[in-house]
Amino acid sequence: MTTIAVKTRRNGKANATVKKQVKEKLTQSAIVLRIQNLNIEKVIPDPMQPRKTFNELLLMELSESIKKHGVLQPITVRKSGNEYIIVMGERRYRASKLAGMKTIPCIVREYKSNDILEIQIIENLQRQDVEPTEEADAIAYLSEKYSATEISKRLGRSDNFIRQRLKLAGLIEGLKVFVRNGEMTISLGVGVALFEPEEQQMMLETMGEDFNAHLINRMIKDQTYNLEKASFDVADKKLVPKAGSCIECPFNAANQGNLFGEGKMVCTKSACFETKKSKSFLNLIEKSKKENILLIPEIRQYWADDENNQLIISQLERNGLKVYLLDDVEIIENSIEPTIEGIQKEYQHYDYSEDELKAELDEAMQNYIEALEKFNSAKEDGFKNGIVFHPNSFQHNEVFVKIVEKSKNDFTKYSAPLANRKMVDCTPEEQIIKINEREIRKNQIENNNQFEEVVQMIRETKYINTKKTLSTDEMVAFSISLFENNVDYMSQQKYFSKFLGDTSKMTKVEMVENFKKKFKKEIFHKLIRYMLTKQVHFGESNHVNNLTNISFYNAMQGYYKSKIAGIKKEYADKRSKREARLKERITVLEKQIQELNE
Repeated sequence: MTTIAVKTRRNGKANATVKKQVKEKLTQSAIVLRIQNLNIEKVIPDPMQPRKTFNELLLMELSESIKKHGVLQPITVRKSGNEYIIVMGERRYRASKLAGMKTIPCIVREYKSNDILEIQIIENLQRQDVEPTEEADAIAYLSEKYSATEISKRLGRSDNFIRQRLKLAGLIEGLKVFVRNGEMTISLGVGVALFEPEEQQMMLETMGEDFNAHLINRMIKDQTYNLEKASFDVADKKLVPKAGSCIECPFNAANQGNLFGEGKMVCTKSACFETKKSKSFLNLIEKSKKENILLIPEIRQYWADDENNQLIISQLERNGLKVYLLDDVEIIENSIEPTIEGIQKEYQHYDYSEDELKAELDEAMQNYIEALEKFNSAKEDGFKNGIVFHPNSFQHNEVFVKIVEKSKNDFTKYSAPLANRKMVDCTPEEQIIKINEREIRKNQIENNNQFEEVVQMIRETKYINTKKTLSTDEMVAFSISLFENNVDYMSQQKYFSKFLGDTSKMTKVEMVENFKKKFKKEIFHKLIRYMLTKQVHFGESNHVNNLTNISFYNAMQGYYKSKIAGIKKEYADKRSKREARLKERITVLEKQIQELNE
């Protein structure tokens, strides 16, 4: 067994400051370094090692390298009885065993037991191939001792990255499996982890055995609230004193990193949001009573019997307010002055010239002036101060209101919708309407059942394994499916408007026939190429670590090889300059270390 003792002694040429720092570090840690070629059978992995997964392909590549060149960097171990437990370098250890090595170079160190796990975690987190959920759990462990900012400095990662991984650590085990196997993206996993474990378990059980990203996204949307559209002042600390301000709340996603976009405020605690929303509505009622302001719910008489609307109406009545619906009043709102930017945005899907846009602006400005005159003279015309609010969100707007005078023949009671009334309570004309509506509905149900039965029958056949080339009808069906489900309106107009023609007057069946009539394989190829550009991933996924991105990157070489090469060269030049600077810095540091060890 070969042993090399590493000691420090004075050297007049060495940098005094560096030498002092190294000496202090060694004194504080009380560490004696030994590099030994140990019998590999006496070296064992640490069962408490936080890293559990290793890329088998990369291990094999490292194993082949070790066969040719040996282990270039010693692993770090600590002595435990007759064995040595790995602190850092388990990947090199595993690759060495695969390579059939009998010994392995080791640096033997002594550690305080409570420091070992922390060292292992930091060492693993500085690697490139750490599995995200393991990385999240490791960072969560460090967070018990360090702040997110301190962890980001130690690991050389951004604060936002650390906060996202800390949130990912809160994902329940049943959902972490989908992140590990690549079915659930990290960003979606972070979104789910915003919720309590019980809510996550409900999501998991609702989803069933197969992962369904669309369903998970929908559940997240249903249980989160955009604070920028809240009916209350999100900075108000007194609305619900125990909850405090939403601005500072830890359940505000903006305080957990940019989980929903740069600085976007999203509430992830539904119970608290609903409490504040209800309290703001009660405050609105009190303001109405105190200042004698008419409070008008955005409800038409036709929908007055809706269960949710009935709750709102009854709540207003219980508080002593006379209920007026939209049909009962005339409302004047304060208009917003139009701008050319607003007009351009409104007509962005139309091929308008500058003169046409200016004409639209002139007309909008004339309407604005008329509306402003009407608003300014509202009180002179008998209007009173009022507030209109949405019955679900409670978002409200201050307006001028005038109660509409009704004749004696007008109904004062809210009439139930025709669909909710029994046949015997309807006039003959209404009965005919109900009969026709029921027949239409029956046809819809029968068509739905027929289609479902056909689809189920086809799924049970060997259709998918058919070896024939795709027919025109099949390519049309696939193209329409891609077009309808994946091509946004802007892209429809940009790439496919000439092909589609004017579909506004066509039935669905006619649209399919029109599609088929004009269909060419070039359209099929165009749709495929459109999809190729849309299905790539950004962020942590790129052209060297994601299957979809790699295949896309390779496919584009046949079209834009020189342009891609130009972009690649720019990044390569930046990287070369950066690596050159780092190499110079490392050379200086290595020289200082050598001088200290002489």
